[in-house]
Amino acid sequence: MPTNAVLLTLAAVIAGAVVPFQAGANAALGRALGHPLWGTLISLCVSFACILPVMVLAKTGTPSLSHLAQAPRWIWIGGLVGVVYITGALLLAPKLGAAGFVVAAIAGQMLASIVIDQWGLVGLPRKPLSPSRLVGLGLVFLGLIVMQFQGLGAKPPAGS
Repeated sequence: MPTNAVLLTLAAVIAGAVVPFQAGANAALGRALGHPLWGTLISLCVSFACILPVMVLAKTGTPSLSHLAQAPRWIWIGGLVGVVYITGALLLAPKLGAAGFVVAAIAGQMLASIVIDQWGLVGLPRKPLSPSRLVGLGLVFLGLIVMQFQGLGAKPPAGS
């Protein structure tokens, strides 16, 4: 694997490693505020407050809004998807645990990614399904099954 690919993959692993912390922190935030949707809103506001100074330091300038009218309508789903994911994490991570939630979320991401790649959806290049990609997807779902259902039939620990 070329060095650039290794570094990009490592960066993706690091980005993914923060997700369980987000899920747990947002769940606690939702509980503290009395409702998961308040936790989602405040989390997104914190994201907004954090990105502004980064944009100022990066000197991003103002966006060219004139091109938005010609852009495909699906570009707006990113915000909706963020709300669905954050709210899902708020509600599900406390019930499934960090690893349980993340492995289920990754399985869903992998399934959707295979579909996106197969047909080149949302502006990404087409990458047809191959036997090795199908095996990889199967292994992710096998991991989901092993992690989520490993305790079926086992007795809960004393005192729980």
